[in-house]
Amino acid sequence: MPQQFHVSSLTGIFLLIFSAAGCPAQDHDRPIREVLQSQQAAWNRSDVEAFMSGYEASDATTFVGSSITRGYQRVLEDYHRRYPTKEKMGRLSFSEIEVKPLGAEFASVIGRWHLERDRASGGNVGGIFTLLLRKTPAGWKIILDHTS
Repeated sequence: MPQQFHVSSLTGIFLLIFSAAGCPAQDHDRPIREVLQSQQAAWNRSDVEAFMSGYEASDATTFVGSSITRGYQRVLEDYHRRYPTKEKMGRLSFSEIEVKPLGAEFASVIGRWHLERDRASGGNVGGIFTLLLRKTPAGWKIILDHTS
């Protein structure tokens, strides 16, 4: 009987600790989804600089698409070059987002992106993305973006 009491007490203590501390996945999920929501809203305002605030402003930030671009400034310049007008930018939406914690300071995200545009601006396009984010003093930031 004392062993049952001991196991039940430990179970209760663990439940209290985990409910008070929160699950790491929950600690990552909401703020990371907010980064993506902010990016989507910025894109749909045609504000590339605000969209890029979701990325870490570092020379190590990397975008992988049809080529590999390294450095925040170069990624920013590529976005401006590829999407020079509001019409070319279209309307962005993200879906099927899955956030996976990779420890306390990193997380991966996979999901789908879709740009709705008129035919003259390139038509509708979309694909899949994989992101690696790092928790920084300024919040969660994308350090690696692989978009296809």
